[in-house]
Amino acid sequence: MLLGPDQCSRQLQCVGSVQWGGQFENLDRARKRLAIILPITVAIIFALLFFAFGSTVYAGLVLLNVPFSLVGGIIFLYLRGIKLSVSAAVGFISLFGVAVMSGVLVVAEIHRRRLEPGVRLEEAVIHGALAQMRPVLMMILVALLGMVPAARATGIGSDVQRPLATVVVGGLLSTLFLTLLALPGLYYLVAGRVKETRE
Repeated sequence: MLLGPDQCSRQLQCVGSVQWGGQFENLDRARKRLAIILPITVAIIFALLFFAFGSTVYAGLVLLNVPFSLVGGIIFLYLRGIKLSVSAAVGFISLFGVAVMSGVLVVAEIHRRRLEPGVRLEEAVIHGALAQMRPVLMMILVALLGMVPAARATGIGSDVQRPLATVVVGGLLSTLFLTLLALPGLYYLVAGRVKETRE
């Protein structure tokens, strides 16, 4: 039996709080976990990059691929009218790995060429980026094409896999273009400034 406001105050039988259960409760719990896991994941990736390059500058440069991948993932979610969910957040986490790996390929090759005697910074950036174009293309395109069927799925279970796959497809597309175009340019600018400050 439902009580009116007057009856409620008179009989003191109303409860003053609302609890949401089911899927909303699971989503809220997962969101709290992701708020802890995401920063820890990024910190671990940064630490590994620092040990690989021995420089916070180049580790940060590779880590810039993470925002590059975020751009495409968010745009594709918006274009398809899919809301941010736990599944989409897991897609972003898996996307970060591929984005960082593609950045490592490009930055490590440019850095290796810079260490060769008589090679100017501009030459190292151009030749290093061109040398890694094929491996980056292959790595990203294979991962991207593998996710396209899941992104277009409409059957049972598609409500879980569609957001994840959409994030990965969009993020990999933006990673592909920004890694091959923007990252070498950023490396050139950053390395030029580091060189000036050392001199």
